[in-house]
Amino acid sequence: MLNWTNKAFAFYYKQRYKIMQRYMENPETVQREVLKDLLRSARFTEFGKRYDFQSITRPEQFANRVPIHDYEDLKPFIKRMMHGEKDVLWDGRVAYFSKSSGTTSDKSKFIPVSRQNLKRCHIRGSWDAMTLLYHNRPDATIFGNKNIVMGGTVEKFQNFPKTEFGDVSGFMIRSIPSIARPFYAIDFETALMAEWEEKLERMAHQAIRTQNITMIGGVPTWTVVLLSRMLELTGKDNMLEIWPDFEVYMHGGVSFTPYRAQFEAFFPSEKVSYQDIYNASEGYFGAQDDFSDPSLLLFLNNGIYFEFIPMEEWGNDQPRAIPIWEVELEKNYALVISTNGGLWRYTPGDTIAFTSTRPYRFRITGRTKQYVNAFGEEVMVSNTDKAIALACQETGVQVRDYTVAPIYLSADSQGGHEWLIDFDIPPDDLEIFRDLLDKHLQQINSDYEAKRYKDIALKKLQIRVLPEGTFNEWLRSKGKYGGQHKVPRLANHRAYVEEILDFLEQV
Repeated sequence: MLNWTNKAFAFYYKQRYKIMQRYMENPETVQREVLKDLLRSARFTEFGKRYDFQSITRPEQFANRVPIHDYEDLKPFIKRMMHGEKDVLWDGRVAYFSKSSGTTSDKSKFIPVSRQNLKRCHIRGSWDAMTLLYHNRPDATIFGNKNIVMGGTVEKFQNFPKTEFGDVSGFMIRSIPSIARPFYAIDFETALMAEWEEKLERMAHQAIRTQNITMIGGVPTWTVVLLSRMLELTGKDNMLEIWPDFEVYMHGGVSFTPYRAQFEAFFPSEKVSYQDIYNASEGYFGAQDDFSDPSLLLFLNNGIYFEFIPMEEWGNDQPRAIPIWEVELEKNYALVISTNGGLWRYTPGDTIAFTSTRPYRFRITGRTKQYVNAFGEEVMVSNTDKAIALACQETGVQVRDYTVAPIYLSADSQGGHEWLIDFDIPPDDLEIFRDLLDKHLQQINSDYEAKRYKDIALKKLQIRVLPEGTFNEWLRSKGKYGGQHKVPRLANHRAYVEEILDFLEQV
């Protein structure tokens, strides 16, 4: 029976892929239509009336009339929506809000998730990603076995209980259609638990008892914790001894580059595939459509109108944003989105570079606020992720997490970079690892290389090895353990580094 069910899903995804191809071939037409639909849906909202959405007929008018916003700009509107006001940023009352923790600051962002946004963006995006998975793996048996998604939790907003907030993955798990629920291995009570330590323990025990797992999805950071615990409980050498039929790991949230070696050790088989997805609190933006190419396909028909700010414009009072049909290859852009959740010309903080325009594929290069440029070196997350992955590959080292901050110039010391690293498998010789990491970062980033020339402007990077699990315990101390909470990779200040070091002194 399950074999026939999987064949039915495989046939459906094959037909769905043909529809997606049409979107890929007509990107400008599709995006213009998306913008038209968004403006029509929100024309009678408070925001729509303010900018007279009803009279906007062209993308150029939209760009000229509506300013670019960050979270602080939209926060007063969102706060009113959370208290039940209707027709503010989006049509009707929005009952769901995704609690975003892209940084570890004490202030959380609450992103509106309308029913249209949940259904036609996040959930549709997950079906699109699965379509691409089956396109790459026609032999996949995801719907012939059991699967796990590492999701978050959902809770009531105390000031207005009809409003709920939490990880967007929690809303998605709760909305899994009945046709797909039999293939989910974890009971929903456990999957939606708020206490992550107990949740991971319960998930580990349930997953051990379910041997026919073929797919797991989740942020690498927390998936590593789950899989490591399962190996500890069973005494097995790798996960294929527990899940012999395992096929696919779908990952997102952070770059997979530093984690690849760990997962290849968990699943030592060339038959296991890895698919990168880009599902943020604001929307399901894309997924890997060719498993031989690390780039992601941009989803252009899921209720999001995309614009892109060239990085040389970033920081200007009125930065110029361009539509998809004007982007150039291999150029860094800050992402700007307008969504069917009520975000208008909003900057989520991600930077991307396009690798292809037929179809539109891209790679995530970092965050607008996660970079180190204290000395003109312009180091981004994509640089450090790649450099540390290469150093690990050459030394057999495995890194669980890291963060980087500048070391400022002083009267008796040059500037540089300080790396705090939590190793799963530490290097035999830290100095050799440090040399390799610095060398690879110079090879990847010419500005860093220029500043490092003969140690004139920057001294060699420094590494401070943290006790195992430090980052997790630091996040726990801030009430940020689990879900979409992530350690900031880079910062152009020392606030995170100093906070972590202070935390260590107090432990």
